[in-house]
Amino acid sequence: MKRLVLMLLVVAMTGVSRAKVDLVTLPSRDMVQLTIYNSADMTLVRESRDLTLKQGKNKLQFSWANTLIDPTSLEMLPKANADKIDIADLTYPPRVRNLGLWNIKSGVSGKVPVEITYLTSGLSWRAFYMGTLTDDEKTMRLKGYVRVTNNSGEDYENAQTRLIVGKVHILDQIADLARRRYPYGRPGEVVPVPRPLVPPVSAVRDKKEIAWAEVLALRPKEIKKEGLSEYFLYTIEGTETIPTGWSKRLLSFDVDEVPVVNLYKYEQERYGNSVVRFLSFKNDEEHKLGDTPIPGGMLKVYRSVDEEEHLSYTGQSSFKYIPVDEDVELNLGPVANLVVEPTLMDYRTENYRFDRRGNISGFDEIRKFKIEVRNTREIGVKVEIQRNFNTPYWRLEKSGEFDKFEKVDLDTVKFTLILEPRSAKKFEYVLTTYHGVRREETSR
Repeated sequence: MKRLVLMLLVVAMTGVSRAKVDLVTLPSRDMVQLTIYNSADMTLVRESRDLTLKQGKNKLQFSWANTLIDPTSLEMLPKANADKIDIADLTYPPRVRNLGLWNIKSGVSGKVPVEITYLTSGLSWRAFYMGTLTDDEKTMRLKGYVRVTNNSGEDYENAQTRLIVGKVHILDQIADLARRRYPYGRPGEVVPVPRPLVPPVSAVRDKKEIAWAEVLALRPKEIKKEGLSEYFLYTIEGTETIPTGWSKRLLSFDVDEVPVVNLYKYEQERYGNSVVRFLSFKNDEEHKLGDTPIPGGMLKVYRSVDEEEHLSYTGQSSFKYIPVDEDVELNLGPVANLVVEPTLMDYRTENYRFDRRGNISGFDEIRKFKIEVRNTREIGVKVEIQRNFNTPYWRLEKSGEFDKFEKVDLDTVKFTLILEPRSAKKFEYVLTTYHGVRREETSR
């Protein structure tokens, strides 16, 4: 198992001129917290450890070999006796790779809890969801999952995982900084020295990682934030061990009986001759959601088919980030159990107009359509049929079995039908479109 190499070098001055150096193995982490960004290859790691310090000068050696840690992001804060412990500096010995040395002045002796923070690369996450519809398809059980992948080179045991949604613009890639031979350039090269990061306790505790992101943005090299107010932090309940080279699925939420609306749409220009199924719900309290925004991901939808909870696959759809109180409509793809058949019954032209030379300057086109809709499902459905005319100059005469008609825009209308289980409906319309000078005549 890979583990960060941390050693404590305690320097105790004796009566002789040489210093006595004791090598002590640092205890394992008491706590580790991972805050993983989804828009950049960047993770903020906060880990708590107990250092055994002696009064006076102490040295702590930190190695990040075989990991993707950015050494220039390393920071350490005492969690107790902060007024008696001075973490003086972090130096990088020349001609030694992947090694840093903290100089610590302690006014106390014994175990001291500290928090070590750093940025690393190689950790990523993505969200995906499973929806299970009830028999009547009026409600859905919605489960949210997060798959965390660790390719950082470091194992993280019993880690609390936090996820941040929001766009981050990185000037330097964390992985490139981790692989650099010398943390601040070549030996002897003049480089800007960053200000030490000592954020207030509120920034670490109360403001969580978003405040840390603001603090890190002050460094001369790395990160500029855009739209910080649009960031949102998710905390996965409990802890998980995520070894390097592994992916792990974590449950983020499980909500039963979310009200949903099933809608079927037919539009030849957009979907061809297929009927497409849509599923919609709202991220609010009425739909038993609304506590937090929902990260974008893939939703796979199933339907319960019997009392033993056997499932049948219904469809899937990807979606983007859903803010609180926002609606989402998911395209689950074409279906075969609902059929819409438009038939051109009649076509003719009339009302010709001619110019002075005898050329046709205008006319009317008249098309008669019959549309038949069949529902072969065991439950009732709602269908929207959209018809596009490619001209704003038209007149429509309609008749038959439709429940609602509306004009969507200048050249589009929509028929809405409610069909009972295993039923069919028919309606007709006559479309007259005007061309040439007939447009002017009919618009007067």
